[in-house]
Amino acid sequence: MIPEHAAWLLLTCLAIPGVAWAQTDEIQVYDAAIVDPGKFELTVHSNYTPDGQKQAAFPGGVVPNHSLNGAFEWAYGVADFLELGLYLPVYTVTNRGDPQFDGGKVRTLWVVPHARQREFFYGMNFEFSYNVHHWESTRTALEIRPIAGLHEGRWDLIINPILDSDFKGIGAMHFAPAERVAYNASNKWAFGLEHYGDLGPLRDFEPLSQQSQTLFAVTDYTVDEANSIEFGAGHGLTSQSDDVVLKLILNHDL
Repeated sequence: MIPEHAAWLLLTCLAIPGVAWAQTDEIQVYDAAIVDPGKFELTVHSNYTPDGQKQAAFPGGVVPNHSLNGAFEWAYGVADFLELGLYLPVYTVTNRGDPQFDGGKVRTLWVVPHARQREFFYGMNFEFSYNVHHWESTRTALEIRPIAGLHEGRWDLIINPILDSDFKGIGAMHFAPAERVAYNASNKWAFGLEHYGDLGPLRDFEPLSQQSQTLFAVTDYTVDEANSIEFGAGHGLTSQSDDVVLKLILNHDL
């Protein structure tokens, strides 16, 4: 049974509405776990949309339907509370089979030390991106990702209330929450649900008719101390969402 205060966090996560789905290189809920100090890690993100929107979100943008998007994420552990990351390259293979370079990102991830061993954990991620025009409508962007969650027995309950900025003012920042509820069946296997959304700019959330919700069923497998795999299948819950999205995350300690 999920403990009472963990259940409250779960209800809070599920009560947050989702909105318009956009192309992204990374579909992941952060859990405040970082690389050990002095070590490197490579994470390969791949997201494929077998049934998605037939038009790009902006003129000249990537058409989601039948596109493959992702990134190579390089991470280095600076201290037990700090990790630095570089996303390079961020890439797309279009529905015509053309490979495209989408840009790159740098990030700093600050967390409470030894988050995996804590009942309550938290952190903050700052991510700056430089974008090619077909990937984002703005050349530069910033993601601010708070992290909060609970490890309750075999259950993980996590929320990332993300703010996305294109440097056009606080009111123009988008609120894009992501949440995860997972059950750890063993020390190797975990099964969960993840939700991703974007409510629109802080100054004026989008009307419900312009919003969408995408829900993922995910499976995590820890191969060994240096390797892990996550697979997820997502379904858009409204006509404004991509109907089916698949994600694969491969993680390797270098």
